Amino acid sequence: MAVNPLTKTQRDAIDVLVSARRLEKVPPDPARAAAFLAAAAERISQLPLLTSVVVAYDLAYDAAHDVGEALLAAHGYRTRNGVGQHEALGRYVRAVLDSPPGDRAATRFDRLRRVRNKSRYDAIPIGAVEAALARQAAHELHVAAIARGVGT
Repeated sequence: MAVNPLTKTQRDAIDVLVSARRLEKVPPDPARAAAFLAAAAERISQLPLLTSVVVAYDLAYDAAHDVGEALLAAHGYRTRNGVGQHEALGRYVRAVLDSPPGDRAATRFDRLRRVRNKSRYDAIPIGAVEAALARQAAHELHVAAIARGVGT
């Protein structure tokens, strides 16, 4: 299965990120996309084994981030180096996954990032509800990327 082409609306939203120097265009890299998607799948498969809420949250966030990286590679983009890479990735994921499946989880990605940052940099605890939402979002993003033909 080939990667679904981007719609005009998706391309327009991504062009804004490229113009703002948040993303840059690179050749599509199906092998890199498949590797990131496989890494996300492995992380997601390990989530049921964890008992720590914080570790589960971090692993789910990493899996969601891997799905975003897979989408970037599949379509020929990458984030620019520097501050705000995760935020730019979240905006890209929302632009690409703008309809089911995945649109809800794509919207949730930025909240996951903000909660993770508050935990990591402000020592604000992560609760079980946030961890469950992160786990669900990672799974939904993974399913949505496969539905778009990424990694296949």
